[in-house]
Amino acid sequence: MMLSSSTKDVPHAPAAPRHIAIIMDGNGRWATRRFLPRVAGHAKGVEAVRGIVEACIERGVEYLTLFAFSSENWRRPADEVSLLMKLFVTALEREVAKMHANGIRLKVVGDLGRFDAKLQELIAEAERKTSGNTRLTVTVCANYGGRWDMMQAVNKLIAANPGISDFSEEHLAPYLALSYAPEPDLFIRTGGEQRISNFLLWQLAYTELYFTETYWPDFNDAALDEAIASYRQRERRFGRTSAQVTERKKAS
Repeated sequence: MMLSSSTKDVPHAPAAPRHIAIIMDGNGRWATRRFLPRVAGHAKGVEAVRGIVEACIERGVEYLTLFAFSSENWRRPADEVSLLMKLFVTALEREVAKMHANGIRLKVVGDLGRFDAKLQELIAEAERKTSGNTRLTVTVCANYGGRWDMMQAVNKLIAANPGISDFSEEHLAPYLALSYAPEPDLFIRTGGEQRISNFLLWQLAYTELYFTETYWPDFNDAALDEAIASYRQRERRFGRTSAQVTERKKAS
């Protein structure tokens, strides 16, 4: 499926976001403030994911993309990384059957080869089991980085087209990790930081950005509604003037 690029075309800007991408930040700080180990914050963050998935379904969101573990997160203390991997395994074992029963498709994107064999098999099985579901596509970005995504896409493009030297966006798009999804309408980062942090660098070109001080374990449906309300106040011009946007709305 070829999806239009916001740098090439003027995509439809829905009143409610069709695709939301989230950096789930603040789990460790949430725990530290409560004198708990950091992993307790990550465990609580899994509960928040469950709530936001349900909220997205209720609000008609079609795609939800979550930054779970970046390619830079390997730099964290080894015991924390190990606990995160165990939490990922546990979440897959407990949640996939529920997701499938609720019509949710699960995708996991990133450089998955660094994960152990058990985790890779759980990911593959989860994707197979839920592949036919259409109610909501939940993408988990794990060992993912935006620069990695662009480089792996370029390498695959060159390998598939050895005789071509003049490439375009349209040539590259099918090889990007989220080629199956439209570009995000709304990006949310919790935890107070105001950075993209190597997340979806290609796909966020014209996405509306929203930052909140709320730590991820406390991010609930009300907080999601605040983010969507902010999105609805934005004028999405995609390079045009306000007058052009108004005129197009009148014509539609």
